[in-house]
Amino acid sequence: MATDDAISEKDGLRLRARLRALYHGASPTAVRFRVAVLVIDLIIVAFFIAAPLLRHQPLAFYVIDYVIAFILAADLTARALCYSDVRDWLKKPIVWMDLFILATLLFPAWLFNLGFLRVLRLWTLINSDFFWRTIGRRYDDTRVEEVTKSLTALITFVFVATGFVYTFFLEKAEGMIGWIDALYFTVTSLTTTGYGDILLPGAWGRIVSIAIMLMGVTLFVRLGQTLLRPHKVRHPCDRCGLQVHDPDAVHCKACGNLLCIPDEGHR
Repeated sequence: MATDDAISEKDGLRLRARLRALYHGASPTAVRFRVAVLVIDLIIVAFFIAAPLLRHQPLAFYVIDYVIAFILAADLTARALCYSDVRDWLKKPIVWMDLFILATLLFPAWLFNLGFLRVLRLWTLINSDFFWRTIGRRYDDTRVEEVTKSLTALITFVFVATGFVYTFFLEKAEGMIGWIDALYFTVTSLTTTGYGDILLPGAWGRIVSIAIMLMGVTLFVRLGQTLLRPHKVRHPCDRCGLQVHDPDAVHCKACGNLLCIPDEGHR
């Protein structure tokens, strides 16, 4: 019995080591594995966006839903095994979001009204270290990363707001009969165009409209600031620890320490 337990423990350690190598390693095999995982993640996000359109085809919807639930559960289990302390892994807000998304997949009949929150998977994906270690490695800590994250936040908000409006105001709002109408209302509201052909009813409708406008303007401003902000690079100062500097900086602005920032050709 003790021998069997020892063998099982060794097998478990080998499995964890293999998963760490795949999820966190720099080998070509690990990179290819992570690229495949990211492609699957993007396909899942596409399903989340299109899910309201499949609402009237329950058989196809449930089959795809549970297949994605299995894939997501397997991915989360593998990521958890990569950590020596699972409790530390569970403290990450992005993990909470993925677990909530998994719950909506496992219990679609009860949590379908919250299904629009699944699009947040796009935000968690683009803001994860996993993404930037793989697809975005060459753009890490640059303007491209900041713009990508800001643009993703805006796109995610558009689809989450659209899902909320579609779920709670479909056929209650004047002129809204489908998902495209909900998307149209969200875009016209967050751009403050407000044609007035679709209006959400009641006080809650006005509150939702105000929230969409305020959040939309905020995200647009953030994206604009990211595009116009002077370019910075991440190069920690070994004296004071200041993380971000101008690309051509010779001395640290905080302490005056001499820097040696690689140029673009040596990144």
